[in-house]
Amino acid sequence: MSRARKQAQFAICVQNEGCDDLVLRKVYQVIPDEAAARDGCLRVIDESGEDYLYPANYFVTLDLPRGAEQAFAGAASRG
Repeated sequence: MSRARKQAQFAICVQNEGCDDLVLRKVYQVIPDEAAARDGCLRVIDESGEDYLYPANYFVTLDLPRGAEQAFAGAASRG
């Protein structure tokens, strides 16, 4: 079931070959980017604190309960 999402979106890193700014099994905030998605990429805020494009298959997107989304979003905004 699809639902409109106004909360932050998150994904867990499952592969990081050649990507020094990604940590395996870490949850990253996803920035919606339809053009990147069409090209098979996902825009995430990585360890540098900036958003970059990475192969979408490096991540598994998470469908979190609202409370968990808010907790992760708060942690992401604090760095």
